[in-house]
Amino acid sequence: MLRKDYLVRMIEEMVDVIGQVFGLKQQNKLIEALWKLDDLYKEQFRLNSRMIGSLSARDIVEIFRTGGKVEADKLQSLARLLQEEGDIYIAQGRQDDGLFRLMKSLHLYLAADLHGADPSLWNSETETAKLMSRLKDYRLPLDTERLLLDYEEAHNRFDQAENVLYRLLGAEAITKQQALAFYERLLQYEPERLSEGGLPLHEVREGLAEVEKREYTKEV
Repeated sequence: MLRKDYLVRMIEEMVDVIGQVFGLKQQNKLIEALWKLDDLYKEQFRLNSRMIGSLSARDIVEIFRTGGKVEADKLQSLARLLQEEGDIYIAQGRQDDGLFRLMKSLHLYLAADLHGADPSLWNSETETAKLMSRLKDYRLPLDTERLLLDYEEAHNRFDQAENVLYRLLGAEAITKQQALAFYERLLQYEPERLSEGGLPLHEVREGLAEVEKREYTKEV
């Protein structure tokens, strides 16, 4: 109960600040909006924008790991702020900085979801879908792609998961054993579930056969 109360208070404060940031953006006070977010980073997460920018998304996830468990709801809250910051950078014309923030935000949303975050806190499934749509024309970091593979499978979007799998195979960023394991997991599901997920049973079998005969130049 105490933890829930803490999260509610944290989110209420963040929503208030995000509202202030929105107002500053409307007034084109973008520097002030970034200052607001930086203050919130420090207050809620003991981080600052510069530190977040210098850390990899994987390292940020590890910061939120306590006793072997990821603080998933705090992680997705940080993802929401990064999303806001990325939008401000893009509004400033700092496209690359903005895109890097959005990619980190996506990574954190995915990691938070896979570690059991409450999606209702920030409507994270919708926000994740928005980010994936915005970033669809860009190459995501391979660490993020690996999370995306697990995320799509966990949400029963098997056809989308397979698309990610083939991107990873093309980049030689996944082993043959891992690719085989993906299809072998799907074979454990009911055919109706596979069809609903966009990858009918016969296509799963075809995918498995293709990976089995695929040549690999190296193992990850």
